[in-house]
Amino acid sequence: MSRPTDIKYAKTHEWVRIEKDIATTGISDFAVAALSDLVYVDMPQVTDLLEQGQPYAEVESVKAVSDIYAPLSGEIVEVNEELGDNLELLAKDPFGKGWIVKFRISHPNEVEGLMDAAAYDRHCKDEAAKH
Repeated sequence: MSRPTDIKYAKTHEWVRIEKDIATTGISDFAVAALSDLVYVDMPQVTDLLEQGQPYAEVESVKAVSDIYAPLSGEIVEVNEELGDNLELLAKDPFGKGWIVKFRISHPNEVEGLMDAAAYDRHCKDEAAKH
């Protein structure tokens, strides 16, 4: 899968698509493949505050429970209610219908610390080589 180039990526395998002051975020195809066999996502609530680098949700696979980290700080304005009933969205369309939350960005300058698609590809290759 080629990764979208209109979004930014965190080293912890979350992605973020920014439209004005609203960001949509989820976990990358790399994270979905590493977790495999997803069984549950513990979703946050609308109005919850996100702090960059801090966990805001959990995803559970048959292998493990993993935290999902906020790629940027902000306030959640929408959660993807469809995910609760259909985790296949994460596996089949992680950068589209598999989004997790939308939030209002509170610190736009944090975007500078995220990677573009090319840098994230290199990061994934380096990480895969370690395992």
